[in-house]
Amino acid sequence: MSSNSDQEKRTIGAFDIRFIIGALLGVYGLILTLLGLFNATEAQLKRGDGLNINLWAGLGMLVVGLVFAVWARWRPMVVPPRKEEPAPPKD
Repeated sequence: MSSNSDQEKRTIGAFDIRFIIGALLGVYGLILTLLGLFNATEAQLKRGDGLNINLWAGLGMLVVGLVFAVWARWRPMVVPPRKEEPAPPKD
């Protein structure tokens, strides 16, 4: 039997919710950034008081998505070790 200190830590990895949220924010941020760069019309800029809302919201979402991914890599969620159940008594 090995002790807990001898066991290797297991992490959740790609199934960490922070990776999923970061990926979703990154995808939406990329779409908004591209729309802000290549599809900004004068009417849209006028509605935003001259500010390209899609561009700035997309860049903000990209930064937040990156922060989530860095956070998940820096402090991974550790899976608790499985408790071994005693064998059932033999009759």
